[in-house]
Amino acid sequence: MKRLAKYFVNGLLFLIPTAVTVYVVLWVLRAIDSRMQSLLGAGDWWVKGLGVVLLLAGITTVGFFSSLFITRPLLQLVEKVFARLPFVKLLYGSIKDLVGAFVGEKKKFDQPVMVNFMPAGNAKALGFVTRKSLDFLGLTEEVAVYFPQSYNFAGNVFIVPADQVKLLEADGAEVMAFIVSGGVSGMSGMSGIKQGKQEG
Repeated sequence: MKRLAKYFVNGLLFLIPTAVTVYVVLWVLRAIDSRMQSLLGAGDWWVKGLGVVLLLAGITTVGFFSSLFITRPLLQLVEKVFARLPFVKLLYGSIKDLVGAFVGEKKKFDQPVMVNFMPAGNAKALGFVTRKSLDFLGLTEEVAVYFPQSYNFAGNVFIVPADQVKLLEADGAEVMAFIVSGGVSGMSGMSGIKQGKQEG
């Protein structure tokens, strides 16, 4: 009986995350496909999955033109227009920085750290250094650390003394998974910790 119960639990551990992941991925793909079909006003000739292919092709095409010497000024002009409009500037800039933090050349969540909020205590928090220089705020000995929330896509940014931050020799993706999962996932590749003050 115990062996059957063990088999059942093992089955749940495999099937539930697999089923949920597949469901979410399919839901996103179907939503994209349906939206593209609606935008293009497609009829009976539409093939399922074509919307995703067209979207990926469109994104790649824009990326290609953004790298060309001839078309680059036009795309830069669009960015400048967006950057000058009051409300659009805030929205566009924030979204661009957020996307760039994950997929751009200057990724922001690749330096995991551990912060001791109470020097006299033992409570620590895991986060990511997102800005090493805060001179624009008049702060020379502090850094900006982003702390993701568990089971959530939100987080908070704290300004902390640089000497209270420990650099972690760990993969950023694993640390993110560890935090977001509430500490039950990731961190299999942590090899150690090195003490150090952030360079400005």
